[in-house]
Amino acid sequence: MIAFIEDQRVVYGVCAICRVLPIAPSTYYHRLACEADPSKASARHQRDMELRPEVKRIWDETYQVYGVRKAWHQLKREGYTLARCTVERLMKQIGIRGAVRGKVVKTTVPDTSAPCPRDKVNRVFRAPAPNLLWVSDFTHVSTWQGFVYVAFVIDTFADRIVGWRVSRSAKTDFVLDALEQALHDRRPVQKSGLVHHSDRGGQYLSIRYTERLAEAGIEPSVGSVGDSYDNALAETINGLYKTELVHRQGPWRNMQDLEMATLGWVDWFNHRRLLGPIGNIPPAEAEENFYAQRDVLDMVA
Repeated sequence: MIAFIEDQRVVYGVCAICRVLPIAPSTYYHRLACEADPSKASARHQRDMELRPEVKRIWDETYQVYGVRKAWHQLKREGYTLARCTVERLMKQIGIRGAVRGKVVKTTVPDTSAPCPRDKVNRVFRAPAPNLLWVSDFTHVSTWQGFVYVAFVIDTFADRIVGWRVSRSAKTDFVLDALEQALHDRRPVQKSGLVHHSDRGGQYLSIRYTERLAEAGIEPSVGSVGDSYDNALAETINGLYKTELVHRQGPWRNMQDLEMATLGWVDWFNHRRLLGPIGNIPPAEAEENFYAQRDVLDMVA
């Protein structure tokens, strides 16, 4: 509105324009004075001027996916004291908003002929400690060179992605590669009670995959129904991946571009993205807090 008055004042005059628009001439002149000398602005306006670039910075640094709640929590983590409604108001002024997840596309093809382990999870996807429950799933991404498949292995204590792989083929090899990465990264103790949960996809029920789980001393678990609810946490990570990276930075030219982008997203997700279910902290920080607390209890004991 101020910009409109500034553009038309020579033709119509400030008072004439203000009689038509819902604004007083004094408001217009006060705004001009504040632009010339910011110290004349109200304390709230000066505070907004300081916070607005910080809100935009956080949104840009987080793949432009954070909404009001996440941006507010990140600002508080950085030492800012402000209300949630302030962040909401500033984001509206800037014209930015968080990513909104769309409809989940089902990719699982059940293999009804393969022997199926029982469901040891029963939709309880929050483990009390790391390396007690992993969930696995994969999704597909369209590129100019055809479909590419992306598999994830997630530790459910803090939703940390511990293994992932990108492939042009949806055969067992690529989900097995994601598992191998998780085993190398986490090095779980043999027969430690670690459970691996998946849906009824044929890749996860294959002989090679189940034999590798047995070799690593990991108990297999498969959803009893085979829908998204029986592997809901893995489906959630797939959905975040699609919303925060695939849809916002596509279209994708080839597998190599997607693989490099996925590498960056996984690193950000594990070490900097705030997750509400674990207290609005990154997964890596949640695990660090767990081990630090355990060390303190061991010292006391």
